[in-house]
Amino acid sequence: MPALLYAVFFYWYTDFGGPLSDAEIDQFVATMNTNGGDPEVIAFIEKFARQDSGRQFLMVNNIDMDETPPDVEGAEPGESGSDLMGRYMEHMIPALLSRASHPVYMGSAVYPAMDLLGIEGAENWDQAALFRYRSRRALLEIVANPAFRGKHHFKTAALDKTIAYPTEPQLYLGDPRLLLGLVLLAVTALIDNFRLSRRAS
Repeated sequence: MPALLYAVFFYWYTDFGGPLSDAEIDQFVATMNTNGGDPEVIAFIEKFARQDSGRQFLMVNNIDMDETPPDVEGAEPGESGSDLMGRYMEHMIPALLSRASHPVYMGSAVYPAMDLLGIEGAENWDQAALFRYRSRRALLEIVANPAFRGKHHFKTAALDKTIAYPTEPQLYLGDPRLLLGLVLLAVTALIDNFRLSRRAS
């Protein structure tokens, strides 16, 4: 049973589809164009897709919230940056989780940047976050969905500045596949030890 449970989770959590095919990318690009996306943004995402390795990646986010965000369509007047970001995440969290993608880490900044070189105006940040994506395919499924276009403006209105870039992990000790495997091994060993002890007694 533990082996079956782990196999099911591993199969769901891992994208076995390999790198995106040209046909898949062309379909995603056509969908984003139909949705009325910005041509420059679409071209940028397309380049990212055509360099696909087929592996998972982590999106690194540095976030500085706007203390006086403008009123935006679909939100109540006077909503804070956190309120607007919450509206965006109401869409993103289900979209992520349904594709085995999820937050890995979120935290609030407690001091200005302690190491800064070659960039101006980046001393102060409010939050940092890491998001795991099962693959670039999962990311494109999210951004090509028409519902994403209807929510993304909440994020842009909530922020004063942000930096977000993808990384492919070389060392990722928090990978749930590793953690679940270790937990199942430990629990199975404890149960077997208990059963053997009862038989011996």
